[in-house]
Amino acid sequence: MVGSIFSKELSDFIDQWKDKPGNVIMILHKVQEAEGYVSSAAAEEVANRLNMPLATLYGTMSFYHFFKTEKPGKHTISVCLGTACYLKGGQDLFDEAKSLLKLENGKQTSTDGEFSLEAVRCIGCCGLAPVISVDGQVYGRLKREDMAGIIAKYRSN
Repeated sequence: MVGSIFSKELSDFIDQWKDKPGNVIMILHKVQEAEGYVSSAAAEEVANRLNMPLATLYGTMSFYHFFKTEKPGKHTISVCLGTACYLKGGQDLFDEAKSLLKLENGKQTSTDGEFSLEAVRCIGCCGLAPVISVDGQVYGRLKREDMAGIIAKYRSN
């Protein structure tokens, strides 16, 4: 497609999938794999190429928690809110991280682009609850006051 914002490989993938059942999910996964998220420009192009309203595409993206519409930070903090972690203070950890990163109005990425914060349902370390992971490194048996030190460890400056 002339004027595409996508690489030839991604463009070809969209062409291969655009008329198949389940195309929207498959295409969005591939776009997010390439970009790290689904930018507004990418969403517009996908909607145009699939001949679907942009609102319908965003409806799909917002239904599935996996799709991100905001560029992710350099580091991803995943806070487990599964049953064991939630009962042992997971929500407090999430709220503290959100406060320390100054995330407001539904934002998931800090303004400096250093961190993204996400709630997850299980990290698989229930015996260490409450648990977070930063870029895949797991931290367990945490308290709210532990969050500042963990975040500082990953800060660039």
